[in-house]
Amino acid sequence: MASRSESYSSGQEDVTGLTSLLKEWISPNHYLEDFGDCTVSLLWALIPFIILFSPTLIVLGFIYLSILLLHIYKRKDNLKGDYLSKSWDNGRRAVSYLWNIYGVLWHGYEVCGMDKVPKGPGLVVLYHGAFPLDYFYFVSRLYLQTGRLCHSVVDYHFSKIPGIKLFYNVQGLTQDGRVQCVEILKKGYLLGVLPGGVREALFSDENYSLLWGNRTGFAHVAIDAKVPIIPVFTANLREGYRTLGKIWPLKWLYERTRWPIVPIYGGFPVKFCTYVGDPIPYDPHITAEELAEKTKTAIKNLRDKHQKIPGSIPKALLERFDKHPKY
Repeated sequence: MASRSESYSSGQEDVTGLTSLLKEWISPNHYLEDFGDCTVSLLWALIPFIILFSPTLIVLGFIYLSILLLHIYKRKDNLKGDYLSKSWDNGRRAVSYLWNIYGVLWHGYEVCGMDKVPKGPGLVVLYHGAFPLDYFYFVSRLYLQTGRLCHSVVDYHFSKIPGIKLFYNVQGLTQDGRVQCVEILKKGYLLGVLPGGVREALFSDENYSLLWGNRTGFAHVAIDAKVPIIPVFTANLREGYRTLGKIWPLKWLYERTRWPIVPIYGGFPVKFCTYVGDPIPYDPHITAEELAEKTKTAIKNLRDKHQKIPGSIPKALLERFDKHPKY
């Protein structure tokens, strides 16, 4: 009988111990404590990545802030359609101030050679950085200084940002073809284009290689519209924002899908200075291929004159403290 009692007592202790263990295991506090520890560890691990890859979210934030400003002016002044009319000038000016302030505060943004932009129509051709923020800064500064709206040829994917239609129309963005671009120039506007496109944005690097391939469409537009080409280059653009385009699988995936999914990182507050080169005048005797090559050479000359190659992020940061005037 004693052995049975001892056995029963031992079994009861085992059940009690197991019950206590189960209660501890399924306790909410137990889960919350472990979850909290894991969350804190995960956040600490993710902080460097959040900092590095936040530029995309910041730029989207400024785009949506621009859209909000335009909607405010639209409601305030009861504006409808006719987006390129003077009635939208106050909204455009507000958006231009926003981007100009962003450029000055974060990148000490400057433009050298704005006086070289012709009074009449012209095709503004630029190198495409990982983020074309310099282009937003440039057209904003141009509008604030001269009151001239520069239309822009943008990638198809840009038009797919939700809610961007009003910004698209008021700022004169387009993804139309050659005929429409010629019409814009014939109406007396400036038109901006980045021939390297998404490929140059994602796969060029701190050596600032121009990845234009055999693209000559912009040259055909300039010839058909009989306008000059204005070459433009921004120093330190790749030091502000870089990509992981050197990772082979990402490039392989882009070449087969054309999905621009290569991560962009940075957002470093390096010095940006945009240099405007001498306009290439209209010449009826030159071919589109020759004009494209001439434009490429002009941008390379601006690059070689004003950009240290390969680019250096620390040196570009130090340029923020350089008080010598740019030229």
